[in-house]
Amino acid sequence: MSTLRFHAVKASLKREPIKINEEKRRSEIFGENVFNEASMRQYLTKTALNSVLEAIEKGTKIDRIVADHISTGMKEWAISKGATHYTHWFQPLTGATAEKHDAFFETIGDGLAIEKFGGNQLVQQEPDASSFPNGGIRNTFEARGYTAWDPTSPAFIYDKTLCIPTVFVSYTGEALDFKTPLLRALQAVDNAAVAVCKYFDKNVKKVNASLGWEQEYFLIDSALALSRPDIQLTGRTVFGHSPAKGQQLDDHYFGSIPARAMAYMRDLEHESMLLGIPVKTRHNEVAPNQFELAPIFEEANLAVDHNSLLMDIMQKIAKRHNFTVLMHEKPFAGVNGSGKHNNWSLSTNTGVNLLSPGKTPMSNLQFLTFFVNTIKAVQTHEELIRAAIASASNDHRLGANEAPPAIISVFIGAQLTKVLNELETVTKGKLSPKEKTDLKLNVVGKIPEILLDNTDRNRTSSFAFTGNKFEFRAVGSTANCAKPMTVLNTVVAKQLMDFKEEVDALIEDKGMKKDDAIFNVLREYIKTSKAILFEGNGYSEDWEKEAKKRGLSNNKTTPQALKIKKAKSTIALFDSLGVMNDVESMARYEIELEDYIYHIQIESRVVGDLARNHIIPTAIRYQNTLIENVQGLKGIYGDQFKTYAKAQLGLIELISEHIEAINTAVTDMTEARKTANKHDDLEQKAEDYCETVKPHFDVIRYHCDKLEILVDDEVWPLTKYRELLFTK
Repeated sequence: MSTLRFHAVKASLKREPIKINEEKRRSEIFGENVFNEASMRQYLTKTALNSVLEAIEKGTKIDRIVADHISTGMKEWAISKGATHYTHWFQPLTGATAEKHDAFFETIGDGLAIEKFGGNQLVQQEPDASSFPNGGIRNTFEARGYTAWDPTSPAFIYDKTLCIPTVFVSYTGEALDFKTPLLRALQAVDNAAVAVCKYFDKNVKKVNASLGWEQEYFLIDSALALSRPDIQLTGRTVFGHSPAKGQQLDDHYFGSIPARAMAYMRDLEHESMLLGIPVKTRHNEVAPNQFELAPIFEEANLAVDHNSLLMDIMQKIAKRHNFTVLMHEKPFAGVNGSGKHNNWSLSTNTGVNLLSPGKTPMSNLQFLTFFVNTIKAVQTHEELIRAAIASASNDHRLGANEAPPAIISVFIGAQLTKVLNELETVTKGKLSPKEKTDLKLNVVGKIPEILLDNTDRNRTSSFAFTGNKFEFRAVGSTANCAKPMTVLNTVVAKQLMDFKEEVDALIEDKGMKKDDAIFNVLREYIKTSKAILFEGNGYSEDWEKEAKKRGLSNNKTTPQALKIKKAKSTIALFDSLGVMNDVESMARYEIELEDYIYHIQIESRVVGDLARNHIIPTAIRYQNTLIENVQGLKGIYGDQFKTYAKAQLGLIELISEHIEAINTAVTDMTEARKTANKHDDLEQKAEDYCETVKPHFDVIRYHCDKLEILVDDEVWPLTKYRELLFTK
């Protein structure tokens, strides 16, 4: 074992679990560091409190004078919690969170100072926007950008800093973040869903989209992670031979949580409770050293903020426990990667889950309406939904054994499939009294008994109905949930608007009764969206062929998947609903192409560096040792030495072949990268990186991994998989 590896493993083995103080119940500390309604009632005037609550519930604007009162109360609360600074906490298009801290401290002359935080500082700030991705919205010399308070997501304190969730926009008003389009999409689906709900309940005034994410991740000892340059620079291992034991025994999944991992989880959950993140579930995942945590479902905007915050604090808390958290979708070859399933539903202000069957024909008709419209939305916009989860890192995972394929399909289970098939057979036009009775009794009336675990779990489906929600399983573990949630809520909003227009036309133009009109439109949707429904094995080659026959896209790479984002229909969709204008849409297309290019470029450089500066020199040194051994045998046995040096000579030849193959492939990869870099056109550049640079990774890896099992373990420079995955 190399000296670096030896010390890294030795340090890891010495780690003792950190003891976590959990004297208080979680219900007692939940939201303790959040400026929630309980805190606001204590620190705000009645007028200020009502203003915030109305902004949250109705979307009304907060007067600047009232904002001064709110900021005063927020400051006093924060200082009472030990906070010394404040920051506008936002989510730029880097995929990470961003913050610029300012102290409450202000001088007032004569050597005196006060703690100051006014309404202006609360409502709006001006961070430098030039160094964040903007897709051409802003020039570098035009740096002005604004963060603006989002009162629907409560302020919180972390690390003695008052963090105020905000949107981030350019000087000209275009969104430069993930939150702004998400808020607009949530407003669009709210308006569209409320309008449809009026068919069933006139009391519905608001519909909230809910989100429950499931965060998968790996925990690797920090000393071991630091010994791997590829983990440090790319978040994954670009080389590494599979260990003798991986996940094939299925003994890690749901197994006893290791002591150090448990200590980390307890610390993370404690911090999450203080920050109002309602984490509930924790368990071992399939791969060694892989884990998952999941919260109670929340309103989508708040859930997105909480996931972004959690990913940040996961890394910070990991350092206390001498861990490195790997959230890359595929950090290790040969074992499961990590996803972030997005469980999505719609609920009314009257407390009804619109994707949950009820006990009456009317409530079940409402369920069918939203259920079928969601399926129809996915059918119509399947390419856009695929694009919403596209990234260089997720390309490694999609279609592998633990993740859905790049083909978007909807799984609803055998019983609901039967229900839709029955509904499809209803006669076109006005329903007869018998059909109405049969439909309500035989189809709609059956749904309550389907509710309890009415579908099996299909791990191969990218979009599965799971009883009272849809689970978007294809989202990657590093993703900001806002991106897929913006797309999903937008396409569902558009579909609901189209549905209402069609139903109203049948009522007004054809004189149909409401129920008849709804049934007729739903029946046609069921017919036209059947291609997206699939109950079988999404990993199979047969499904790939079948999907092609059905006209479904199979965009396996990010450059392919992203093309739909520049389509006129996509730009018109977002623009028509006020989610993003054409400038914002095209900016995101450019940013995501650039992000892909830079990720592959960095990985290419890391692959070349490790191959030529670490692995080849090590292989040559070991080869020289073998040559010296052969020469020694020749000195002893003379012409008979080949009989005794057969194995060594074979190893020398194999090592030479692998070294030559690696060197040639690295040279070819470098030349391909140089050619790709000459393109000014981002699309062409991304395609070149995908098609001419990236393929060399597998070739180089193959030969490097072969050398790993040929070269003496004592001199191999990189920490091996068996050490990374099985050192507790």
